[in-house]
Amino acid sequence: MPRTIDVAERRARLARRHRLLPALRTDDVAAIADGLVALHSTDPVTVYLSAALRMAHPSVAAVEQALYVDRAVVRHHAMRRTLWVATPPVVRLMHAAATRTLAGPEHRRTAKLLAANGVEDPDAWLADARARVLAALHEHGPLTARALGQKVPALTHKIVMAPGKSYSATVSAHTRVLLNLGFEGQILRTRPTGTWVNGAYTYAAADSWLDGGLGETDPHEAARELALRWLRAFGPATTADLQWWTGWTVATTRRALADSGAVEVLVDTGPAWVAPGDEGPVDDVGPWVALLPGLDPTTMGWKERGWYLPDGHADTFDRMGNAGPTLWVDGEVVGGWVQAPNGDIRMRAYVDLPAARRRALRTRADELAELLGDTRFTVRFPSTLSAALLQGGEEDLLG
Repeated sequence: MPRTIDVAERRARLARRHRLLPALRTDDVAAIADGLVALHSTDPVTVYLSAALRMAHPSVAAVEQALYVDRAVVRHHAMRRTLWVATPPVVRLMHAAATRTLAGPEHRRTAKLLAANGVEDPDAWLADARARVLAALHEHGPLTARALGQKVPALTHKIVMAPGKSYSATVSAHTRVLLNLGFEGQILRTRPTGTWVNGAYTYAAADSWLDGGLGETDPHEAARELALRWLRAFGPATTADLQWWTGWTVATTRRALADSGAVEVLVDTGPAWVAPGDEGPVDDVGPWVALLPGLDPTTMGWKERGWYLPDGHADTFDRMGNAGPTLWVDGEVVGGWVQAPNGDIRMRAYVDLPAARRRALRTRADELAELLGDTRFTVRFPSTLSAALLQGGEEDLLG
């Protein structure tokens, strides 16, 4: 019979492997990213806060150093068409296993839009624009979308999206061209155009930002290795968890699990998987707390969340299933937090917490406030709870 891994052990594994225990913190940003497979980057703040709360000496500058100087971690579109930050080897796996298949459909969609907006030969137009963009990036280095528009005037061609619809909008062609080039693995997002909380980036040719670019890894081998890395970080987990996290089809997910040698175990909801050699028990980790940012990889790691997200705490997510900033106590989401306009960290829990846990959460909140300093940010995907906290009211840890 497969071994049973109960909720307490799943929470202990999560705490250890995701570096949520103070003793396991490190200043190696690449190691932090690898331990979570990748960091969510749809909200630019997430990358910095997810890394910093796992650092021995939290530092925005250190994360920037890893991203833009050492290039130990890289930003790229991958699973579920969203932005991630990961080490170069993992980015190459993600690109082969999840991103590359997007290029063809997106090219065809863009060609159709161009044809509908007066371009007679959209394929030739796209090939020319692609070549000009890459030539400009190779010649000048990282550039903003605006700077690319000045150097490649064709990019300013206007495209009407959803013509005739109430939500119709007009965009410049660069929006589609740069997206396509990203899905092809030809360009990467580099430094933001503003501060670290800004979500507009400069672009660089992938092969000039990383030696060898994103490579040509076999997609089946990439899926196998990506699934194995994910199991080491998030196992035990179900087939549905992995399919949701990757955005793969059921067939691709099952093949990747089989190819990875995943070992079946049992959790409270039924069959699940762990990486080969990871079936053994782990020790209890003792009490711990954490303030995780919106879209943190830990909170967003599983589709089936009941073992760490009680039903009554669902307001820590938005309607689309995006996690807002969360409070964690001993492996369970117990509430949420938000940065107030004056810089204070407001928290609210859904349950009564022991005094020691309240003090520990306050300590973590003070550390976060010190890290942020004068920086103010808004949550890109606010949960119902974080939106309510932002509206006002005093901090209420007792719920």
